[in-house]
Amino acid sequence: MKRLLSILTMTAVALTIGAQTAREEISANIYLAGSNYLDYDRQLPTQKLTPAPKGYEPYYMSHYGRHGSRWLISENSYIGPLTTMRDADSQGKLTQKGKDVLRILEEFYPCTIDRLGDLSTVGERQHHGIGKRMVQNFPEIFKTKDVAIDARSTVVIRCILSMTAECEELMAANPTARIHNDVSEALQYYLNAPWPDRLRKQTAKRNAIREQYRQKLTHTKRLMGVLFNDQQWVSDNLRAASFTRQLFEIAVNMQSHDTDLEMLSLFTADEVYDLWKQNNIGWYLEYGPAPQTESIMPFSQLNLLKNIIETTDTVTQTQATLRFGHEVCVMPLACLLELDNCGAKVEDLDHLEDTWRNYKIFPMGCNIQLVFYRPKKGKTGEVLVKALLNEREARLPIQTTQWPYYSWKELRQYYLDKIQRFEAGNK
Repeated sequence: MKRLLSILTMTAVALTIGAQTAREEISANIYLAGSNYLDYDRQLPTQKLTPAPKGYEPYYMSHYGRHGSRWLISENSYIGPLTTMRDADSQGKLTQKGKDVLRILEEFYPCTIDRLGDLSTVGERQHHGIGKRMVQNFPEIFKTKDVAIDARSTVVIRCILSMTAECEELMAANPTARIHNDVSEALQYYLNAPWPDRLRKQTAKRNAIREQYRQKLTHTKRLMGVLFNDQQWVSDNLRAASFTRQLFEIAVNMQSHDTDLEMLSLFTADEVYDLWKQNNIGWYLEYGPAPQTESIMPFSQLNLLKNIIETTDTVTQTQATLRFGHEVCVMPLACLLELDNCGAKVEDLDHLEDTWRNYKIFPMGCNIQLVFYRPKKGKTGEVLVKALLNEREARLPIQTTQWPYYSWKELRQYYLDKIQRFEAGNK
C-alpha cells in the first residue's frame, strides 16, 4: 500500500508540473524568475474551477494570503548598487551601458525613499482582484446575507493594507457582510510565528549548502565586462557576485511597480535561469521539505495549521476566515499541507526544478484557500474540502474518488497525526 501511494504521489507530481521545463516556462515568461517578487497577476489561473459535487454547496472558506507587491525591504538593496555605480562613474570606470544602468538606478531611487517594504499600487491591485474572484467563485459564501467574515493580519502595514483591499471588494459585493478586522501582536504566534529551536538548528547546514549553489550559479564575468571598462578596478573594489545578485533583485522587483524602467535585459537567458535556480534551491532549503534539512522546515507553520483546524472545528454557519501575512508563511504552509508537489522531498538539488518550482507557490499576493462543502438542505453526507493554491485546484495528500474534493474528516486526521509525530520528536 505504501508503495502504491508513493507511485500515485509521484504521478500527481508529474501531472502538476506539466510538460514544460522550468527553463521553458521562464523563457516564455521571464517574470517568473523573480521567485517571491513575481507579480501575482502575471500568472493568473486560466482553468475553470470544478463544480461542487451533486447535492453539495460551499459554506466556509479558511484562507491565508500574502501581502501584495512591495518595495524591497532593505535600504542597502537600493543604495548599495547605486553607490557602487556612482563611485565607478566618478572614476571613469563605467562603459556606456554602465552609464545607462546608472541612469536607471538614479531615476528609480527617489521613489524608494521612505517606502521600504511598503505595499505598491500593483500590490493593492492584486488584492482587489483576488477579492473580486473570491466572490465570483464562491457567491454561496460571500453573497450570503449577513455573512460573518473574520479577517486578521500581522502587524506589518503592507499586510494590513492587503487585507483592507480584499475586504473592500467583499463589502462592495455584499453590503450586509459583517466583516471583523483584527491586527495585534497577540495574533503573531500563528500568523507569523517565530521558528522553534529544532528548526533553528538547521541554519548552519542550510546556509552552507545555499552558499555552494550561489558560488556555482552566479556568473559575473560577462556582466562586469558590460558595465565596467576596467576589470582590475572591478577585482579591487567589488564583490562581483554579491553586486550581480543585488542588480538582479532590483531588476526582478521592478514588476512590483507601474514603471517603464527595466533592467532584466542586462542578463542573458542563462544568467537569469541560474540566478532563479539558486533562489529556488535557497527557498527550498529554508522553508521547504528538503531532506538536506531533515524535511522539518515546513513545521515553522505548525501553529498556523493548528489554528486552521481548530477554527474549522467551530464553524456551524456560512462564514469565512481570512488571514494575511507573508510568503515565509504561505510557502511552508503549502509544503506542510502537501499541496500538489509542494511536499516533495528532493535529494538531488541540481535537478530540484524538475519537481519543485518556487514561483508556482509564492508570488506576491499568493494565497491558500481551503473551501468546505456540506450537503444541501435535506441531503446527507460528510463535509468535503478542496484546496486552492493561488486560485488553482490542488491535490491533497490523501486518496479521493472525486478530486478535487476530499473528506475533511480523513484529511483533518491526517494532519493531526502529522502534527503529533512532529511534536513527539521534540520531546
